[in-house]
Amino acid sequence: MKHNFGRAISAAALFALASGAAAVDFTAFKSPIIIRGGPTAWYGDPAAIYTDGVFRLYYTFGRPEPDGRFYMYTAVSKSTNLVDWTEPRILTPRGLNLNFSSPGDVVRFGGEWILCVTSYPRPNGERYANDTARLWIMRSRDLENWSEPELLKVKGTDVPVEQMGRMIDPYLLQDKDDPGKWWCFYKQNGVSLSWSRDLKTWNYWGHVDAGENVCVLVEDGEYVMFHSPKNGIGVKRSKDLKTWRDDGLTILGQKDWDWAHGRLTAGFVLDLRKEPGVGKYLMFFHGSGPGTDRNSLQSLGLAWSDDLVNWNWPGKSVTNSPPSQSK
Repeated sequence: MKHNFGRAISAAALFALASGAAAVDFTAFKSPIIIRGGPTAWYGDPAAIYTDGVFRLYYTFGRPEPDGRFYMYTAVSKSTNLVDWTEPRILTPRGLNLNFSSPGDVVRFGGEWILCVTSYPRPNGERYANDTARLWIMRSRDLENWSEPELLKVKGTDVPVEQMGRMIDPYLLQDKDDPGKWWCFYKQNGVSLSWSRDLKTWNYWGHVDAGENVCVLVEDGEYVMFHSPKNGIGVKRSKDLKTWRDDGLTILGQKDWDWAHGRLTAGFVLDLRKEPGVGKYLMFFHGSGPGTDRNSLQSLGLAWSDDLVNWNWPGKSVTNSPPSQSK
């Protein structure tokens, strides 16, 4: 099946991928789009990890299929330079009542890699997932072979699945002060939080007023949350997960990007400042446009920063680079 990628992956990039060598030339990008979507292929909700010189980009991959219906999957592409990407490899099973998608992040736990995803049921072609949307994890020893999704009972083991409520967009984070404690952020009543010590038994903790597609870093003793309101990427900061302060909103170069005029959203930030050959924060995000059809015209983009405030992207100039705006 044909996919609209910015360019075909080169022989040199394939060699680098096999050897595990990586170096990012930030002058090599011709566009902020790293994986381009269209009517037959839809890309969104990116999450990334960098290991052994290889970037793995996980994302929602949607497409119309021969039965006339639109299916969603979690897929992955690889790159050594952020320019050349492999074709999507689907990781999750097919089913309109499943639609496993919106990968949150990949973490290391108990000698395994853990990928968290959402089930996003749209059995009757609904615009958004119905009330049975839930959170799941998948396990891997090698980042190549993944287990079947396992349900996360983030409201507690005593809460029946049917009473958990609609929830999407999980993100897993190790507590900054207690390494044995793990948090799951997810979209429900703003952004809800639950915690666990084994990723099996969960305790509901509370919620925060924030948008969707949360990504959280720990910087200088604070939690830094990136979240998605109606448009753009918002930032919040907290020392204790209870009290949060708004710390800006960016739309990057959206006003000059036809491909993102509908919405710019789902920012995922990876801290690679200490990685040789990278040396930056990377933000992966998706843009939709010029229309608002959920099932098409959605692409993945890239920006980078040294300080989480000033962001750069291909083609940025003084006239098209609004700074982050404090709320």
